[in-house]
Amino acid sequence: MNYRQSIPLRLIALFLFLPPPREAHSWGFFAHKRINEMAVFTMPPSLIGFYKQHLTYLVSHATDADKRRYADPEESCRHFFDSEFYVTQSFDSIPRRWTDALNRYGKDSLRAHGIVPWYIERMVHRLEKAFREENQALILHYSADLGHYVADAHVPLHTTRNYNGQLTNQTGIHAFWESRIPELNAESYDYFAGRATYIENVSKAVWSAVVASYQVVDSVLCLEADLTQRFAPGLKYSYETRGTVLQRVYSESYTEAYNKSLGDMVERRMIQSIRLTGCLWFTAWVNAGQPDLSKLDATQAVDSL
Repeated sequence: MNYRQSIPLRLIALFLFLPPPREAHSWGFFAHKRINEMAVFTMPPSLIGFYKQHLTYLVSHATDADKRRYADPEESCRHFFDSEFYVTQSFDSIPRRWTDALNRYGKDSLRAHGIVPWYIERMVHRLEKAFREENQALILHYSADLGHYVADAHVPLHTTRNYNGQLTNQTGIHAFWESRIPELNAESYDYFAGRATYIENVSKAVWSAVVASYQVVDSVLCLEADLTQRFAPGLKYSYETRGTVLQRVYSESYTEAYNKSLGDMVERRMIQSIRLTGCLWFTAWVNAGQPDLSKLDATQAVDSL
């Protein structure tokens, strides 16, 4: 290879591998779409017909919340939660009611450190209202968005200020955990999440998911740091052509070694995302009085929102 010609390729690859701003981090598009898709099949007989009719919409709009980050300055904080900022003694010390959190922390701090658990609860209430009004467009809109935020809450690196390993010299680990691993392994996952059930205490269920994510942050970071020390430096990364662009990525061998060290963590968090999404859809419908959705016009346009 001509040396002068190789420089631009190296610079392009390096530039592409640099981490995007925090607000660009989320489950890969594939994972979000798969989570919404499989949540449909957790629905009980009373709801599965409606959700299956609109499966294409729920899958194709699973990433709308990510796209809104570029137009709505209020969107980014809905995807993460800096546990280190909020936890002074324990998670139990954090206000569960949004108004109490607003009074304690103030709007600016909440925007800076994330509001995903509170926002998921807000989305459940909005979905319940849409069910009660039998507003098909909003039912689907809120269902798709709710699945997105629930999935984000199940990503460990969405629950820490060290969200991309930038504080521990592990920059890039965010996309590595939530995108590269599913990209190479998701077809072998067992997505059986059981049937959705009614959740008596939505707040408790949502906060439990966030706490569980934060509890494995140390494992996510420490296992990757240890693997880096044991892996031959030249084998950690490789180059793949994405479209017409040569891009540096974590190699398949390194990805598989990291995935093995994590056990079934990524798969398990995906399945838990699927289950909680389905349960919250079902819970919102029950709380709305279990309206008969079969009378809604399945051909009604819902992409106008």
